[in-house]
Amino acid sequence: MNITDTTPTESNLSGLDRKDFQKNINSRKTDLYILKNAQGMEVAVTNYGCAILSIMVPDKNGKFANVILGHDSIEHVINSPEPFLSTTIGRYGNRIANGKFTLYGEEHQLTVNNGPNSLHGGPTGFHARVWDAVQPNESTVIFNYTSADGEEGFPGTLEVEMTYRLEDETNALVIEYRATTDKATVVNLTNHGFFNLAGISNPSPTVLNNILTINADFYVPIDEVSIPTGEILKVENTPMDFRTPHAIGERIDDKFQQLVNGAGYDHCYVLNKAESGELSLAATCTEPVSGRTMEVYTTENGLQLYTGNWLGGFTGAHGATFPARSAVCFEAQCFPDTPNKAHFPSAVLLPGDEYQQITIYKFGVQE
Repeated sequence: MNITDTTPTESNLSGLDRKDFQKNINSRKTDLYILKNAQGMEVAVTNYGCAILSIMVPDKNGKFANVILGHDSIEHVINSPEPFLSTTIGRYGNRIANGKFTLYGEEHQLTVNNGPNSLHGGPTGFHARVWDAVQPNESTVIFNYTSADGEEGFPGTLEVEMTYRLEDETNALVIEYRATTDKATVVNLTNHGFFNLAGISNPSPTVLNNILTINADFYVPIDEVSIPTGEILKVENTPMDFRTPHAIGERIDDKFQQLVNGAGYDHCYVLNKAESGELSLAATCTEPVSGRTMEVYTTENGLQLYTGNWLGGFTGAHGATFPARSAVCFEAQCFPDTPNKAHFPSAVLLPGDEYQQITIYKFGVQE
């Protein structure tokens, strides 16, 4: 099935025009999908990379604004200076060292696209594919994609289903992932939403005043090319510690080697879990001027915190600009380079098994 069995909603708060997202790419059609819930929340997405284009939520005064970085046409999505801007990431989110890993005695060479490493599934990963899309109701869109054996060097044909759904009771965006394979492979799917709770503008403000907590006692340190060293270190007594609330900008420029390596925060946190796979609170973020809040829940063991360190000031939707550190990302995932780190929780998926993940971004206002 290609595209949708219902007509995507025409009117929307985001100001996006459906015809600006309709294009034929290798005989596959792209489109714009608008999700709405009973609270008035609205999310705009396209089936190219399943990119989230807009999330409209209210501030403490009830004023709606877009809180995610996105583009206003399919051409801008395809040619974005940040190719992963608020897209779905796969087959493997984050980095794999030297673009290589060995699985059951067979070495696999991936496409290298980040210095010496493979990043986010390669240059034509899931973020750069046209997905099939079905919108069964106003609050839900279901995406499907078949990743061929050998695509970007990954083994196995991977069948992926992903659902974006808005809850009616709360302003929560729920993302559910499922995948199966016909051959042993590695899978690490995530969403690379670039959030700015102040609201997108020209220029969009930095997120340095955002107050952040992360439910993690440990993190994964990285080397100078952002590959995990293999250690799992305590956050205690370091600028990596967000177990209690801190402003993102409070310590981001400290001469702490990990922050130097990442040019700021670009690290995977080891989430505190009662048991692996449980859906639990991973992080909270508050923007003090607007009063908007976001809670992140996930079944994943890791959460990559990225503070938009490499955003270069390019132009997005409606002329908004995105300078460095004008967004914060919370990428729920396996640890980076897990295929080359046997002591990290496994990212292997076998035939007959099913990959499952749930991540929730829940929006509110400060009490």
